[in-house]
Amino acid sequence: MSSMLSKSGQQAGTRPPAAVEIAAEGVLAAALPGPGQAPAYAFEALREGALLPGIGEPNLRDAQAVADAIRAVLEQLPVRGRHVTLVLPDSAVRVFVLDFDSLPTKSAEADPIIRFRLRKMVPFDVEHAGLCYQVLTAKKNEVRVLVVVLPAAILAEYETAVRLAGYEPGTVLPSSLAALATIDSLEAVLTANLTEAALTTAISNGDDLLLYRTLDLPVDAEMRISEVRRGIAVAAAYFEDKLGGRPSRLLYAGSDGSAAFAKLIAGQWLAVEPWCERPETGAVTTLGTTSIAGVTGALAGAR
Repeated sequence: MSSMLSKSGQQAGTRPPAAVEIAAEGVLAAALPGPGQAPAYAFEALREGALLPGIGEPNLRDAQAVADAIRAVLEQLPVRGRHVTLVLPDSAVRVFVLDFDSLPTKSAEADPIIRFRLRKMVPFDVEHAGLCYQVLTAKKNEVRVLVVVLPAAILAEYETAVRLAGYEPGTVLPSSLAALATIDSLEAVLTANLTEAALTTAISNGDDLLLYRTLDLPVDAEMRISEVRRGIAVAAAYFEDKLGGRPSRLLYAGSDGSAAFAKLIAGQWLAVEPWCERPETGAVTTLGTTSIAGVTGALAGAR
């Protein structure tokens, strides 16, 4: 995975002009026809059970079906070149904001320090895991670092599917982290990305990231609702603790729509808004209820 050199995960101007997001519901792709032009989108559904995202393996229960879906969406778009940014389900990746007293500036020296810190934080082999990091803030005796890590075998699964489709994976990002690049606000923003498998909450404050938390959800419907409500309550409390006031709005990405999510969390004091509005033009297939925030953010800084 490429090093994250901005909140959106890549230095401006270096990303491929196409991105593909692989999720349990299907494969969503976006591509920029040319510099300064709006993205075009395409979606291909996956049969139920073809992909089961998580940090357990395998994720791709039908790798050929996933590869075929990737090929199908990208062939419908004005893709320039064979490299694509790969957006993964949040539940297949672990993201942390870690505090250090100090950290070497050279990645070759910082990498083993970060991996050592992660050993007791994730239930998989850290030494051979896919890992990238970005320094968020650096002060005297305090360095805050955004770290993305996932099992090597899972990373290989997704990258292999892209190659089977005839393309080459470039930057690899979890969905919610990619989506943060769509936020154009200097004020603190609370976000939520909900899938069947997980809820990811984040607090973006300008170029800083105060919170990023992925909560794996139970299968039981009532327990799932309870966990989602608790997750939002925890994020809102953290927002108030760090910033001295309640959040007034929440940006939402998910299949149920912002109105349904507002009803789900019963947050009368919290205005729920779409994280990323669907395009009125540019979709070459029916996008269904799939959120476009991840692939849209993944195109930020594309060349």
